[in-house]
Amino acid sequence: MQTIESDVTPTKEEKQHPMLKLALELGPLLVFFFGNLRGEWLVEKVPALSAVGGPLFVATALFMAATVISLIVSKIVFHHLPIMPMVSGVVVLIFGSLSIWLQDETFIKMKPTIVNTLFGVALLVGLAFGKSLLGYVFNAAFQLDEAGWKKLTLRWGIFFLVLAVMNEIVWRNFSDAVWVNFKVWGTMPITILFTLSQMPLIMRHTVPEAGSETEK
Repeated sequence: MQTIESDVTPTKEEKQHPMLKLALELGPLLVFFFGNLRGEWLVEKVPALSAVGGPLFVATALFMAATVISLIVSKIVFHHLPIMPMVSGVVVLIFGSLSIWLQDETFIKMKPTIVNTLFGVALLVGLAFGKSLLGYVFNAAFQLDEAGWKKLTLRWGIFFLVLAVMNEIVWRNFSDAVWVNFKVWGTMPITILFTLSQMPLIMRHTVPEAGSETEK
């Protein structure tokens, strides 16, 4: 239990460099978008990339490299690896490698489905056993009462499953370009809007810090 809590407790460096933290989280996605958009140009400039495959495979290789760099920098600068980026990074490396090795785009396209389903099922199963696992991710940002954590965990669990379904619909029914744009420019705004929509619940169930009570 102690290990999980230390992973989600914000370090002094994270508080001092919030923009770097954001860049490390979004950077690999932007690299993936650029790699797919300018894949042919990149192959012309770096012929060795032609061995990887088409634009989506080039983008996948760059995505994997950027993800590894992001995790390494996070560990060096912030002294820990956040749980969700770490799990996502492992899935990126596994499914990205399979995509390139087998020259099958299906694996990398299913990565968001796998990750979101994993998170969603974990939260809902934990809730079924009386554990609000979301608290281990967000308790460094705010403190909620038990009812608040249960409600928020349920909502996020369902939201992750909805994202998984949306990814399946998009990659199975639309072009690669549409899927990449949805992955980079669609998922993040949807997640931000969902997060903002949960603020009323968070405000209602926030528990005052012990220090603030003492000062009063």
